[in-house]
Parts: sequence; structure tokens; C-alpha cells
Amino acid sequence: MLERDLKEPVSFLREALGFHLIGEENGWQRYGIGDGMSGQHIDLAAAPNERRGAWGTGGIHHLAWRVSDDEEQCAVREEVVRAGAQPTPVIDRFWFKSVYFREPGGVLFELATIGPGFAVDEAATHLGERLVLPPWLEPDRAAIEAVLPRLTPPASA
Repeated sequence: MLERDLKEPVSFLREALGFHLIGEENGWQRYGIGDGMSGQHIDLAAAPNERRGAWGTGGIHHLAWRVSDDEEQCAVREEVVRAGAQPTPVIDRFWFKSVYFREPGGVLFELATIGPGFAVDEAATHLGERLVLPPWLEPDRAAIEAVLPRLTPPASA
């Protein structure tokens, strides 16, 4: 993440989300949670003269952080509130539940539960073979499929 100023975002990461400094190199700081392994860290650098990010092709909309269950999600959400952010209510995405909020520098974060998971409505061995929609979009299936490009899987070896 590039931030104009690192003070408030770093404070928020530490106090609200429990991140700790792992290391620094060439102007970048790495903060981690847990062991700070893949999916458990974030890299930050100050870019005081850069413009804020904007919507567009190739842009990242938000960063998602995994929480184990509803209980952990609610606990982290409360820490986010205590730190001064304004998270959304819990949003049921059918395959998982989400809470969104902006950190002090303006980057959109998501807290997403692990479950129930993508195998809740199809066999895990067949994930990705067909378009699966959440129940509230099923009435619009024909219109959605009409605008999607046709994908052809690679020939098996």
C-alpha cells in the first residue's frame, strides 16, 4: 500500500488489527499478523506527493483479510469501531460473510469469513466448471450469461 503518511495507517494496523512490524527495506515497511507468512502481511511505503488511487482497469478495489468465523469477525469489527473506523454491518455473501471499512489512509479493507465456503452449493471436485450464482442473482441468470464472454477450457494432455 502506498500512503501519503504512514503514521495513522500504521497505528490503525497495530491497534485495531493486531499487526506488528516485521521489517523495513528501501523505504518499505512490512507489517504482519500471526507469523506474517503469505496472506498475513502487508507492505507499506510513504508516497506523500502521489495522487490517490482511482477506479480503473488494473486497479485494486480492496484488500481482504480472512477471519475464521462469525465470532472472530464480530470481535475484529468491534476493534475497528474502537479505532475510529466505520465498518459496514455484516453482509451475507452466501459463500462467506463480509465486513468492509476504510483504514485511515482511505484503503478499503474487508474481513471475510472462511465459511461456509465455495463447496456449499457444488461438489469441491467440480468447482469452477460452471457459472454458479448466489441465490439472489439466479433470477437474472439469462441476462448475466448473455453478457459474459464464452470461455473454452484448454484441451487435456
